[in-house]
Amino acid sequence: MARRAVAPGAAMRTRAPQPRRFTSRAVVLGLVLLVLLLAYAYPMRVYLAQQAEIEAMETRQQQQAEKVADMRALAKKWDDPEYVISQARQRLHMVLPGEKPYVVVDPAKSPETDPAELPGAPKPPRPWYDKLWSSVEAADKK
Repeated sequence: MARRAVAPGAAMRTRAPQPRRFTSRAVVLGLVLLVLLLAYAYPMRVYLAQQAEIEAMETRQQQQAEKVADMRALAKKWDDPEYVISQARQRLHMVLPGEKPYVVVDPAKSPETDPAELPGAPKPPRPWYDKLWSSVEAADKK
């Protein structure tokens, strides 16, 4: 289709004005909402952190209450003379008067140890040539 030629002196067709996407009121409203959002962000973060801290403290408090209950039950056991006697037998290998103590040593559970390797055992003296050679090695390292 060919364009029509415009006659001289005739009015030209103009386009209708396009509506703007954002009016000044919409921009101001958006900025106000953004400022409000930023103003509430920090207090919300603090609030959520405090809630998490409260939950952690409640969990610790519950664990401590359970531990206290266990300790009370253990303390109550120690009030029983039979429990005290059984613990003395088990831990300290004590016996009542008139009883004969027996200690069963299981060789599978106790590895063979050299008495010289036990802590606090006196070490045998080293021969003179061993001392001399260790001093030569120490001097070589310097």
